[in-house]
Formats: sequence, structure tokens, C-alpha cells
Amino acid sequence: MAATPEERLAELGLEVPEVAAPVAAYVPAVRHGDLVQTSGQLPMRRGELLITGKVGGEVSPEEAYACAQQCALNAIAAIQAQVGDLSAVERVVKVTAFIASTPDFTGQPGVANGASELFGAVFGDAGVHARSAVGVPVLPLDAPVEVEVLVAVRAGS
Repeated sequence: MAATPEERLAELGLEVPEVAAPVAAYVPAVRHGDLVQTSGQLPMRRGELLITGKVGGEVSPEEAYACAQQCALNAIAAIQAQVGDLSAVERVVKVTAFIASTPDFTGQPGVANGASELFGAVFGDAGVHARSAVGVPVLPLDAPVEVEVLVAVRAGS
């Protein structure tokens, strides 16, 4: 029997965190039919950003990769709050990663891999997705990374 997404997270030494509180007037995720769209998830852990600053400046690519992974965990929490069992996720359809970076930094795809590789590890083949990795001048709260996700879920879940 294949491992569940929750079991895969445990094997990675990770767990689904509490749903991160929004920093403005929005909700963490919305379900419409068989789709769940998350809001942009910041690299928050226990209510605080892991780090602040720009990638290529105060934030190293390795630190930003870890931030992208935390954003993905927070997105998983938002999705789980909508569907209950993560096994209901049929496909991670699209991931958009925003990376606050210095003008000369061009490693946004490597930073976004922090999220993409986690989705692949947690959801297996269903975690392989389309993606955009976008460099931006600034993100909310001076976060270095923000990730949003669109997933398809099993009908009736």
C-alpha cells in the first residue's frame, strides 16, 4: 500500500503546521468544486517569519530554499483545512513562487525548488506541477519568498 501524504511528511521529519493566519483581509485558501487555490503563503513558523530580506542580499539562496519549503508546508496546511485528508489531492496543478531578490539575482528557479521538491516528495507523481518562479522587489513583511498553489481534489472529498 502506498504511503499517504501525511506518512511521507513524517518520513521527511515534517508535519503539517497550524494554518498560518492571514496578514490582511483574505483567507488562506478557497475551494471551488474540485479545485483548491491557496493564497500566497509566507515562510511563517509559529507566527513568525523564518527570515527577512532580499535573496542575493541578506538572504542566501539556501535560506530562501528553506523558506520556499516552509511556504509549501503552510500551503499544505491551508489545503488540508479545506479537504481534510491530504490523500484527496489528485494533482498539484500550478505553483507560483515569488522571490524578493536583488536586481542581479537570477536563481529564482532554484529557490522555488524548495516548494516544488517538497510537493513531489509529499504527493509523488501527483505533486509534479506547472510552475512560475518570479523575482519581485519586495513582498509582504519583507519576506524573501511567497508561494501560492492550485490543486485538484477528488470529487466528493
